[in-house]
Amino acid sequence: MKVKKFEYNLETDRLIIRPLTTGDYENWLKGFENRFPSQNRHDQGKIDMSECTLEWFHNLVHKHQELALSDNTYIFGVFKKTDGSHIGMIDFSTLARDDFQWGRIGYTIHNQYWRNGYGKESVSAAIRLAFEQIKFHRIEAHINLDNIPSIKLIESVRMTFECIRKGFIYEHDEWTDHLVYYKNSH
Repeated sequence: MKVKKFEYNLETDRLIIRPLTTGDYENWLKGFENRFPSQNRHDQGKIDMSECTLEWFHNLVHKHQELALSDNTYIFGVFKKTDGSHIGMIDFSTLARDDFQWGRIGYTIHNQYWRNGYGKESVSAAIRLAFEQIKFHRIEAHINLDNIPSIKLIESVRMTFECIRKGFIYEHDEWTDHLVYYKNSH
């Protein structure tokens, strides 16, 4: 009996977007370890990776598989084709199925790779994957009001501003407003 796996993969001109595998550990770790210090309040910058052992990473890969197979969250690594460098992550969370087919996109590009067009290239391709493979009809991005780089990115992939949701997400010890952008599959 073959074990079911979450294996959606796609390639762009410069990138490979796919679920993490246990063999990605070294490139994944280097991506995080080579980050620059925080560039703005929405950028984590350098983070302590000391707890992220190989065993920890294998558990993470397994957890990502479980989340996707349960149609909860689909998490993708973004890798450069030329050398396999891990440059970031994209995820889709299922908000509702049935009559909605509705998901949310999240994304992060390691700050040492910013301003090279990788965000636009990967997010644009991942949205297509979400419509074609994961079968979402509507994708939303929820963005802090002052996260200008994220707003520019999401507008560059032709997502449409819908509204400001007041007191939408609890972060930094308070309920914060978020911009909502959306794109439909048709």
